[in-house]
Amino acid sequence: MVSIDGLGDLWDRLLSAQPDPPPLLVLLTAAVALLVVATRAPWRVARNAVTIAHEGGHALAALLTGRRLHGIRLHSDTSGLTLSAGRPTGPGMILTLLTGYVAPSLVGLGGAGLLGGNRITLLLWVAVALLLAMLVLVRNVFGVLSLLVTGGVVLVVSWYATPQVQAAFAWTSVWFLLLGGVRPVFELQRLRRRGRLPESDADQLARLTPFPAFFWVVVFGLVNLVALAVGATLLAGPLLAGAGIPH
Repeated sequence: MVSIDGLGDLWDRLLSAQPDPPPLLVLLTAAVALLVVATRAPWRVARNAVTIAHEGGHALAALLTGRRLHGIRLHSDTSGLTLSAGRPTGPGMILTLLTGYVAPSLVGLGGAGLLGGNRITLLLWVAVALLLAMLVLVRNVFGVLSLLVTGGVVLVVSWYATPQVQAAFAWTSVWFLLLGGVRPVFELQRLRRRGRLPESDADQLARLTPFPAFFWVVVFGLVNLVALAVGATLLAGPLLAGAGIPH
């Protein structure tokens, strides 16, 4: 059995704030994340993390709006599918469709908020908890493996890595979600223009609302760009402090 003192130590470890990372680490992690998002081969692998957040956003919105969630499927081509049942129209369906493309950036913004307070351990453990919760909803083998590998990496880093490695991992991951949330919106519009995504989230929203699909693509993009700007400001705290600028 775990003692009361042990639980207290665990709780203190979870909620305690770590020291500010070196400003150079903030810059290097941003550069690494940008390189991954902008480079074709690394992006094709890392995009799975964006898909996990995308489908997780659909699933959470479906649950919050009272829809019956049947499951999530994640595919090796980095596509995904979230199945829910309920009214095919109305606010619940609109919100469920709306959240997918903005979820990675909003998750990144939440992570930036925690890192802005130097809650690195808390961020990593929250990520593990969310991945485990999502694992219950996944209905295909690749999806299960994808979540187990991702969650396992985060868990190992949070438990065994040095504070410096944890900081580098956390900042890189959050930068990646903020930057990686923007690219799929441009990919979406490019594929729509070629007629290759007639059932995209934007096109389904267009059928449920008075607004055209391109309007919703713009909404996705604006939300993600604002999240990137705000998140970058939070993550740049150590840089601003090093330059003597209040933040």
